[in-house]
Amino acid sequence: MNRLNQLFSTKKQNLLSIYFTAGYPNFNSTLDIAEALEKAGADFLEVGFPYSDPVADGPIIQNSSQIALDNGMTLNALFDQLKGLRERVNVPVLLMGYVNPIVQYGVERFCKEAAAVGVDGVIVPDLPMYEYEMLYRDYFEDNNLSNIFLVTPQTSEERIRKIDELSNSFIYLLSSSSITGGNLQLTESIEGYYKRIKGMELNNPAIIGFGISDHQTFSKACEYANGAIVGSAFVKLLAQENYLAQIPGFIKSIKG
Repeated sequence: MNRLNQLFSTKKQNLLSIYFTAGYPNFNSTLDIAEALEKAGADFLEVGFPYSDPVADGPIIQNSSQIALDNGMTLNALFDQLKGLRERVNVPVLLMGYVNPIVQYGVERFCKEAAAVGVDGVIVPDLPMYEYEMLYRDYFEDNNLSNIFLVTPQTSEERIRKIDELSNSFIYLLSSSSITGGNLQLTESIEGYYKRIKGMELNNPAIIGFGISDHQTFSKACEYANGAIVGSAFVKLLAQENYLAQIPGFIKSIKG
């Protein structure tokens, strides 16, 4: 069991994950932010590694990625920073980013480095399920890393069942087929999608992301899943000068 499995075995509801971009707002801010988030009550963290062409990100996270790249953030630099991760942070930590930098870095090398610094899982929105299963699955499993798959309102039941079979921690439910940073839209069809997933009684917990920005949207998401992920709303806070001091209040405002 990695830390993610341990978390989901002890806490079943109202899990809060926070996403932020490594190297933003400052090159060396990654561990300071992670430590502050844990102290404030985040249940697990998603550290984004920046990429120049992010296909699923809205303007706020795109901007943070560009600034992080301008600050000099790379996978090499991130792994170097994360060597001190487990001296300061105990909650589960995932890396989130796009497949191109991972392939350039070397998938096996990436998995080994991630495990060595204490990372528990990886979210790669554009990694095809077939490629993961046929080419890379052993690298993840040999290093005790959970690979997190994304599900959208358009994902077929057959594919969701396959994702559930390949998963070993949680499934990431996109609240809509849009980019990050929007507002949670609870239309009749979206509520039907959540109820459909819940009714499938999957083996893995589900966490909802995209459009979660406040206590209202967090609570609504938790009615249909085991928890939710806040990204753009938190990255927006990091643009302010005294962002570290504001983290406890931000987490409190989400959890209520």
